[in-house]
Amino acid sequence: MVRAAYAREPALPNLLLDPAVAAEMASRSAGWRRIVAIAVQRGIPLPALSGSLSYYDSFRTATLPSAQCIQAQRDCFGGHGYRRLDSEGVFHTEWEAK
Repeated sequence: MVRAAYAREPALPNLLLDPAVAAEMASRSAGWRRIVAIAVQRGIPLPALSGSLSYYDSFRTATLPSAQCIQAQRDCFGGHGYRRLDSEGVFHTEWEAK
């Protein structure tokens, strides 16, 4: 499958962009998630499987909530500002502890 993907598109920047590979990964993702979830519930470390699942999820997502959270934290603790999805520009909030 890997060889076929690069034969179809030698300049393929990421294997997950090949339609056949993407379809295969999508068809197997439920089982992948199930294994990682069971391992986490039982306290069994699976760093390669859980890390690769996180990479897969982040690669196929246009906007990551974790990136938005990091922007908010940087603004709160360092006043760096953040970009919003609904407005152009850089914003800053006066955060107050409660």
